Amino acid sequence: MTITLEQAQTITAAALAHGTEQGFNPLTVAVLDPGGAIVALARQDGSGYLRPDLAVGKANGVLALGMTNRAIAARAADSPEFFTSVAGLTGGKIFSVPGGVFVKDAEGTLLGGVGVTGDASLNDEAAAVAGIEAAGLVAVTGAE
Repeated sequence: MTITLEQAQTITAAALAHGTEQGFNPLTVAVLDPGGAIVALARQDGSGYLRPDLAVGKANGVLALGMTNRAIAARAADSPEFFTSVAGLTGGKIFSVPGGVFVKDAEGTLLGGVGVTGDASLNDEAAAVAGIEAAGLVAVTGAE
């Protein structure tokens, strides 16, 4: 099973709305399927041109390594050589900061990943969680 386009569009719209309501800087949201393919991508006016790559990188990191951004950050701190190697292997498309979130259904099945960028990392993560929950799905950040 994978995330649907309808779910992905709900996530992007709700994440962007959350950011606007909270007064965040302009955000970019990427929703990927479990294999890392982009299902939906939205960039608010005023969000920098590199932001889509950053949003995809945050989501890609959790999916590619099978661990939350917090776990990736801990691994990078414990073993910088590992993270440097992985970052090099992926062309720098994996990030170790909050904002990449697993998307699961109520049964715990992995449906994809969401990456949000544009504000402080914890705000990015909060927007991702708001979007995922608006779609009736479960967000896994590693902070649970």
